[in-house]
Amino acid sequence: LWYNLVVSAHRYADKAAIRYFGNAITFRALEAQASAMAGWLQQKAGVKKGDRVLLYMQNCPQFIIAYYAILRADAVVVPVNPMNRSEEFKHYITDAQASVAICSADLAMGAEQANNELPPEQRLQHLLVTQYSDALPASYENPEDAPGAWLTTQHPLPAGATAWADALAAQLVPGPHTAGPDDMAVMPYTSGTTGFPKGCIHTHRSVMHNVIGGGIWSGSGAESTILAVLPLFHVTGMQYGMNGPIYSGATVVML
Repeated sequence: LWYNLVVSAHRYADKAAIRYFGNAITFRALEAQASAMAGWLQQKAGVKKGDRVLLYMQNCPQFIIAYYAILRADAVVVPVNPMNRSEEFKHYITDAQASVAICSADLAMGAEQANNELPPEQRLQHLLVTQYSDALPASYENPEDAPGAWLTTQHPLPAGATAWADALAAQLVPGPHTAGPDDMAVMPYTSGTTGFPKGCIHTHRSVMHNVIGGGIWSGSGAESTILAVLPLFHVTGMQYGMNGPIYSGATVVML
């Protein structure tokens, strides 16, 4: 899956991959930021091939950057519904046996609380936290129709957490990419209607099959613009609002 981004970054380097409240992120920038985050995951958080990394935030460019950074680090993306409360979040830490989580700042204190309530041997070891405004330039002016309080509020970070901007600024280079088609790529969880949510294992191959099939069905290509309104933590939003457009070189308008 990582190579879908690499190919589109070469074919459409200066084309907008994501549009977010009027700000554009090119395919070139998306690949560069994902690669730098992969370097941080490997060198600072100790992420190794096959490790599970929790991804816990609302739709934003950082979700896509983090998703592909985890894949670039040969690890497994574990997307978590951002509506989960602190008590519920503990299950994802322990069931996925995760030691690293990437979350938005509005959810970080809850994630930290959940982590602290676990036995030491089951806790996360690293928490990477992003403000939603990290995806916007410093000169950004909030448009009238944007939810300013949600978009630009600077939430406090838990003690010991790493700020997204600091991890990105480190510009660490990841090691060789070794994940293959039959390695695990993503482990989304069921809704947990009748019990605890259960992780569903998907390989790079199985996700890629769905990406290609969805592209054929929808007829989307590099000239397309995709309105991403479904949550990216869910497989439908993940495939049609993120993985598919990155494969085809389409532009994602993110809501």
